[in-house]
Amino acid sequence: MTEDWSAVAEAMNARAAELALKQKELATRSGVSLAIVREMQQGKIQRRRNPRTLEALSIALDWHPQHLSAVLQGKPPPETEPAEPAATDPLVPLLNTIIRELRGLRAQVGTLTSRIDEESRRKD
Repeated sequence: MTEDWSAVAEAMNARAAELALKQKELATRSGVSLAIVREMQQGKIQRRRNPRTLEALSIALDWHPQHLSAVLQGKPPPETEPAEPAATDPLVPLLNTIIRELRGLRAQVGTLTSRIDEESRRKD
């Protein structure tokens, strides 16, 4: 199975430009370190990443959580959820924002947990 990290870099860069997101903003939204965001956007360091990292970045770029994983594998990305019709209840957009933030936090916790596990394994 071939991994195409340059395709991931191209997709991330195009989407970040489309959303007018700077690397630091993408790092903050995703909970992924700025150094990793830079490495991935430059596409120079091509190494396996935690699937949660790709998921967090996909969500931060307003894509389906598996978007970047699909790009990496050379597969068509899953369709994003269809845009919801304009809500009459003003709480709906607020709740959708909260859900996106919770997904980002979940990804951050997953990334931190992985790092802690790696450190524990190194010490053993």
